[in-house]
Amino acid sequence: MTVKYTKKIPLDLNCGLDLVKEVLYGKWKIHLLYFISQGAKRPGELQRKIPAATRRVLNVQLNQLEDHGLIAKKIYAELPPKVEYSLTELGQSVLPMITALGKWGDDHQEHLRRVIERSWSE
Repeated sequence: MTVKYTKKIPLDLNCGLDLVKEVLYGKWKIHLLYFISQGAKRPGELQRKIPAATRRVLNVQLNQLEDHGLIAKKIYAELPPKVEYSLTELGQSVLPMITALGKWGDDHQEHLRRVIERSWSE
């Protein structure tokens, strides 16, 4: 039996940023989209790319990305079962923004590390 989580705070979907936040919010979602675009298609491959994430959290976020239409899941009829993920057209369309955010993070990593470490030590 699957229990569906109900949010206590009502959804706020008044602008594009609210929608993006709702679809991409999650610690590993951007990483999952990026790694799937780079060829990591199987859950085990994704787990190896993101070892800090638990299998359960990855599965939850993969299911959310699938529900939102950013990835497609293909289940092969074989034993043991084989599952592969791929980006949909909508998922492909978000890649330039993910790449741009990654580049921005790389370009400003010294400053960002310094302020993040400072905020964690306070």
